[in-house]
Amino acid sequence: MNRWLRHHRYALAVALRRLRQYPFSSLANIVVIALILAVPILGASVLQSSQPLTREMSTAPELTLFLKSDLSPATQQSLLTRVREQGGERVAQARLMPRDQAMAQLRADPTWARALDALPDNPLPDALIVTLRDSDAPAREAADVAQAWRQWPEIQEIQLDSEWMRRLESLLAFVRVSLGLLAIAVAIVVLATVFNTVRLQALTQREEIAVARLVGATEPFVRRPFLYLGALTGLAASLLALLLAWLALTPLNVILGGFARSYGVDWAIHLPALTDLLLSGLLVVLLGAIAARLSVTRRTRF
Repeated sequence: MNRWLRHHRYALAVALRRLRQYPFSSLANIVVIALILAVPILGASVLQSSQPLTREMSTAPELTLFLKSDLSPATQQSLLTRVREQGGERVAQARLMPRDQAMAQLRADPTWARALDALPDNPLPDALIVTLRDSDAPAREAADVAQAWRQWPEIQEIQLDSEWMRRLESLLAFVRVSLGLLAIAVAIVVLATVFNTVRLQALTQREEIAVARLVGATEPFVRRPFLYLGALTGLAASLLALLLAWLALTPLNVILGGFARSYGVDWAIHLPALTDLLLSGLLVVLLGAIAARLSVTRRTRF
């Protein structure tokens, strides 16, 4: 056990020495990887910070069912009962909005009163106002219900008041897919950058490695410092990326905070959860070690 620890301590010391030996190239590689890593961190921050906001905004999706003009009051009540029964658990509330009541509400608004006085009669139809329960995908639920109810002969038209939520959910889904593709691109960049860095290090240390082989150094002993070099590069880049993302969020929150408050919403972008950040950093460290392993396997067998 002591021998194993001694070998790893030696490999770590060698990797740190090689980083210090070429500070500018090492720093350049770390900065490049960190800048690439900061982009998905910021994207994940925006996505996770938007989830509570979208849930708060989509708590009560509504549908307005405009009825045909020739329906009797008894038929309207029967249709209301049918909506409640067939909607089941998805319907939180359903009520009838007579055309006279809708007109009275519009006349109570001074901006509409003068325009409505010019009309000879009431052009509004009777309507059913249906409020759905909140769900994980309220826009899709509302669209499915509206599609089924449009087939009823008593329904003239359905207005989906949560149509904007469908667009918002589509936008968030696009962001999730984009972040996934960006994560793949970042992994490729990390692999390529660390691979080339370790390859150049191996070529630079060619004579040193050859001498170590002559005196009996094993393949794992020769390879181990390069693995630590790749892992340290990934670790340093992850920490720098986290710092850059945190610094970038400060001015972004100032701008977005003022914009959100103008709409009466308190919203700020926060970094992802600590667990997610730790897992992401560990993944980058592993990618660095894997890239070093691939590179050193090809370049150290002389």
